[in-house]
Order: sequence, then structure tokens, then C-alpha cells
Amino acid sequence: MKRRAAFGGWVLWAVLGGTAAQVSAQPATPACPEAADIEPAHLYGLWQIRLWPEGGSEAEPASRGVLLFERHPEFPGSVRGELRRSAAGADGSARVSGDVTDGAFHLDESADGLNMSAVWAGEPEDCGRSIRGIRRPAEGQPAGEPVLQFRLQRQPGW
Repeated sequence: MKRRAAFGGWVLWAVLGGTAAQVSAQPATPACPEAADIEPAHLYGLWQIRLWPEGGSEAEPASRGVLLFERHPEFPGSVRGELRRSAAGADGSARVSGDVTDGAFHLDESADGLNMSAVWAGEPEDCGRSIRGIRRPAEGQPAGEPVLQFRLQRQPGW
């Protein structure tokens, strides 16, 4: 009986040891995706927003807010979300939709849900946990809307 228990323990050890060896022999999942490897699913979740004028400073943003990205219900390769931000004396919200393709981030913003009010273009940084770029008024928007630099920062827990 002792011999059988010892043999059974050895078999268990060999099986578990073999499994551990097989797992460790597999290539490791990259901890930090390259910008070109970031997909829309990497964007899902809550992001903090800072916007500042060209020549200004991120440390002194003209506007702050949050952005929640979810899977786009009509276009699987895209995201859709809700933007909420405030500026001096003006709070606002907008619907957004966009994607990240070959490492380039693109987002369309609509204040009324029908017409495009701004376009965002940027590049992921810091393993996709941050995105920097430029927000421009959409074509046909009233003059005077400034071009803003932006930084999106992924919030922990997503």
C-alpha cells in the first residue's frame, strides 16, 4: 500500500511538473502591447481627459472630464462612448465613436448625437494606458472653436 501511495504521488508530481514545464515553455503574453497591436477592446473602460490649447500646458488644462468607451453595437471594430467635460463656466457632454487602427487613434465627437462637432486624432502611449493627440472642430463648425491638445489617461480598475 505504501508503495502504491508513493507511486501515485510520483505520478501526480510528474504530471504537475510536466504541466508546469509545458506552460513555462509557451511564449509569454506581451505585458505591453505595441501601439500597432492595440485594438478597440483595449480602449473599453473609463478614461480621464485633459485638454489644453496649443502652446499651453497639460498641467493647466482648459478643460477636464471623463470618457467611457464601450463596444460599438453596430461596428465591432470600433468603440462608442459618452464624454463629459467642463471648462471655465461651461459643462458639456457628447457622444463619441471611433477606433484605433495601425496604432492611430481616431474619434468623432457629436454634441447633439447627429452632427459631428469635433474630431480627435492621436497615438497610444504607455502600453495603451494613455493617448495623446489633437482635438479639432469638425468641418462646418462655427469659427472660434479652438484646436486643443489632449491626453486621455486610463483609469485603474478597467
